[in-house]
Amino acid sequence: MQNVNSSRNIIRVKRSSSVVCIVSGGLDSICTAAYLKKEKNCSLYFLSYIYGQRAKNEIQAATRFARILNANDHRIVDIGFMKDIYGNTNVLTDHKRRLPGGFDYSIVVPIRNVIFLSIASAWAMSMNAKMVAYGAHLDDSHYPDCRAEFIRSFSTLINLAEEDGIKLGTRRAVQVWAPVLQGISKTELLRRGYSVLGTKVFDTWSCYTDGIQINGKTVHCGLCESCINRKVAFRKAGLDDRTQYAKNE
Repeated sequence: MQNVNSSRNIIRVKRSSSVVCIVSGGLDSICTAAYLKKEKNCSLYFLSYIYGQRAKNEIQAATRFARILNANDHRIVDIGFMKDIYGNTNVLTDHKRRLPGGFDYSIVVPIRNVIFLSIASAWAMSMNAKMVAYGAHLDDSHYPDCRAEFIRSFSTLINLAEEDGIKLGTRRAVQVWAPVLQGISKTELLRRGYSVLGTKVFDTWSCYTDGIQINGKTVHCGLCESCINRKVAFRKAGLDDRTQYAKNE
């Protein structure tokens, strides 16, 4: 049973609780899953999405970490049709647009996490999991659907959508959780993930591109906003960044 301390927004998970983890294969989502696995003894169910993003390598990374973290199941959901719906609204699905090196609102994919969390919540309720988790952290404040206010509101919304089933006992209420609810920054999340994964953490894929080929090897571009944030997180965490980048500026 979950014990929610509303004054601190801390969620304590009962041992062996089942959690649907939305994992992109990036640093934040994988470190979140590792933290829940080790520190909260959660039983993990991975969920990844193909939504027309440039970075297809992240799905391969998610698959790799499903094995490393012994996920009970890993579902890859193809919603590639969203690329056509999004049109030229953002740089992650519009491959013709230039990727910025710092935050710009063109990076924001319209209500992406609403879509991801809705599907994840449906799966969680279908198998009576108690939680849906994703890697939103304190430094994601640029993204409206990564903020604590959004997460609390979405938790309320998703359970209202199954209110009658929950009252009947047919469904179990689902809690949506992310590191931001505990005030965890990207750097702290990395430290926690690294304590579980060690050097395997360098196998995560953060780059917004599908990689740059150097001497036959696919490496991070090193210039997009996500690569820059990755570099900063390792530096702040005091960890030697072994990630291979095409550019190290």
